[in-house]
Parts: sequence; structure tokens; C-alpha cells
Amino acid sequence: MRFLAALLISPLFALTGDELPRAFFDHPAVRQGQFVLWHDPGAVETLDFRYGIGGPEMAPKEPFTFIEEDSSGSTPKVRIRDANERQWVIKFGAEGKPDTFCSRLAWGLGYYAEPAYFVADGVIAGVHGLGRAAQNIDRNGRFRDGRFQLRSKDPRFLRWVDWAWDDNPFTGTPELNGLKILMMLVSNWDNKDSRDADTRGTNTAIYQHGGQYFYFIDDWGGAMGNWGKFFTRSKWNDKNFYEQSPRFVRLAENGLEWGYSGQHTKLLTRDIRFSDIAWLMQYLGRVTDPQLRAGLLASGASEEETRYYVEGLRQRIGQLQKIVSDR
Repeated sequence: MRFLAALLISPLFALTGDELPRAFFDHPAVRQGQFVLWHDPGAVETLDFRYGIGGPEMAPKEPFTFIEEDSSGSTPKVRIRDANERQWVIKFGAEGKPDTFCSRLAWGLGYYAEPAYFVADGVIAGVHGLGRAAQNIDRNGRFRDGRFQLRSKDPRFLRWVDWAWDDNPFTGTPELNGLKILMMLVSNWDNKDSRDADTRGTNTAIYQHGGQYFYFIDDWGGAMGNWGKFFTRSKWNDKNFYEQSPRFVRLAENGLEWGYSGQHTKLLTRDIRFSDIAWLMQYLGRVTDPQLRAGLLASGASEEETRYYVEGLRQRIGQLQKIVSDR
């Protein structure tokens, strides 16, 4: 919360809409700025996974007022304003729960994440002219299962700037490879990046605060189910996630063998070193079961789903710990 608050009250150095490039390296201001992917989260085991980076103070507050429908991406979304005059994008459908939980976990490990909250039900005033979101908001403005993601002027979301897993300022670092491991840990098969921006959209993004540029994953919605290709993958399926967990990673004769597959499998699985796992486990190894449970319940998981997810995550973390201890 202190990290976010500092960003929200500081001066803004802005790029205009006409200046925004497609990739991070195409604009001098972005290319020459200070790149940030990770910061030391401190005592991980003390962090509040129920509320995440924004804390209880930033949680969306009713009444909610409709601004517009958001047509980006493949999932129904609307933009609203809450009682505190904060603007939020509400995502509906199967992606809201994994998006909320995984952003909590990423934040807990020191990666940048947008303030996000899961709201089980509510009412939006002034709703009109809906397209695909009409299936999620009734004629009285009532909705269920919405993921609220903050939209602010500072830090500023650079809508048309993104990055690729193999083309960014952090290639080869333990911080980037740790993020790759985290993507696989939560079975996020939807690892699209800048190479997909013009066709399927990208899930990599950059926030700007002055001369600093925060690289992060903007969309975790494909997580917490089966990893895999088109016909075998799933989103937010606790039993699928649990059943795949024994095959997460193992030490084979030729090195690390990952069970994961996704949109760009090798972009995540290749070039990960034993030292990268050891680096990540300094932080991931301190996450407790009560924290996982709190984050899952706050993201809309049922008691049964929470139990399967915590057990599955603990299996996967245990496999990483074993690899570190066996080396």
C-alpha cells in the first residue's frame, strides 16, 4: 500500500497518445527510462493477501456509476466510478477470479500488480447501451462476480506499449525467470506477449510513473486450471489444477523438466536455471497456507475450491523446494 500510495501522489511525466509505440524499444522515453520489474517485498509472510497492494482502504466503495463499456480483450468489461471518485474496470466471466488471486500472489513476491478486488455482487447506476456485457449486468444494473481493476492517471497504464518474453530489458535475470516460474506455478497458459498484440492481444504491459517504467503481467485470467493447448486447457478449475500438480516440475537427466504448456511454451520453459528457482524460493518459500487461503477466498473461491488450490499450490512449491535442496 505504501508503494502504491507513493506512486499515486507523485508528479507525472507523460507520453501523448500520438507518441505511444507498439513495443517498448520503439520510443526513446521508454527505452531510456528506468525499468522496474521487481522490488524486494520485505517480510512476505506478513503481507495481507486478502486485500493485496491496495489494502482495505482502496477497496471499491458503492454506489457505482457507469462510465462506458470497455471493448478491449475477449472478456466483457465496463468502466465505472465508485463513491471515492476512483475509476475501475470491471471484468466479468471465468477470468475474474484467477486474475484477482494471481495478481495478489505476484504482488506478494515483489512483482508489480494493479490494485484488483473481487466483488461478488453489486449494482451499477446509469447503465446503458451495453453490448457483450449485457449478459453480465441486468436491466437494473445488478451484476455478479466482478473483478475490479483500478485505473489511475499516475501511475499511467501505457495502453499501446508492451513487451515480449524474449525481448525486454530483463532477459536472463533471475527476476524475469522467476516471473516465468510464477506463470507456470499458477498454470497460466495465456502467456501472449507483444508478438500477439495486433492479432490476439497481449497480456504483457507497462505502467509509467515519471521516468520509471513498471513491467508487469496485465492479465492472469487464463490461470488456475489446466495448462495445455486449445482442447485441454482450462481456467479456474480447482480439480484440474490439483490433478496436474504432481507433474509441475521435476529434475530429469538433462535438467529441469516442466509439465507446463501454453500459448508460447518454450518462452517460459527454456533457459531457467537452478539458481533462478533458488532466487524465487527466497520469497515464494515464505508464503503461508493461511495467506493463500485468504487470497483465494477474497478472489471468490469456495471453501472446496480453496482446499484443492492450496493443496495443489503446496505440492508445486514443494517440488521447487526439493529441486533447490537436491542441488
